[in-house]
Amino acid sequence: MTRNVSNLRRKVLRDPVNFLAFGFGTGLAPYAPGTFGSLPGLLLGWLTLGLGLYVQLAVLAFLIVAGIYLCGESARRIGVHDHGGIVWDEIAGMYMTLLLAPPSIAGFAIAFALFRLFDIVKPWPIRDLDHRLRGGLGIMLDDLAAALYALLCLGFLGWLMQ
Repeated sequence: MTRNVSNLRRKVLRDPVNFLAFGFGTGLAPYAPGTFGSLPGLLLGWLTLGLGLYVQLAVLAFLIVAGIYLCGESARRIGVHDHGGIVWDEIAGMYMTLLLAPPSIAGFAIAFALFRLFDIVKPWPIRDLDHRLRGGLGIMLDDLAAALYALLCLGFLGWLMQ
């Protein structure tokens, strides 16, 4: 088992596609790799706060398009579809969720919690997307659907606060 972990770590750290797909190495966390993998998306969201919605949407589009390739290619290279350590999809989903989050630590914390909740629980149709679609698109879509659920909740919470 230790040898398999060591081989995977080596594959991830030496291969640029795997390194990116594994969220710059955050997907190698021994516990909760999806949660750790969401952190770069959180940081990117914070760093792009002042750039305006159009730039943020362009960043999101890049994350999605790049993610379809990176996640699919990484899964092919390591031989495991949607390996738990492939977290580029979490980065994109987290970033997408932050588009409606209040620009504060509390707002980002709520967005983070909501996104992780829906990504872990996978309510319908997220679970179906996760099981039916293959390749990079399938890996990406379930997290983007979780982000949509989180966005709906953020919108509803914002409406309640008015």
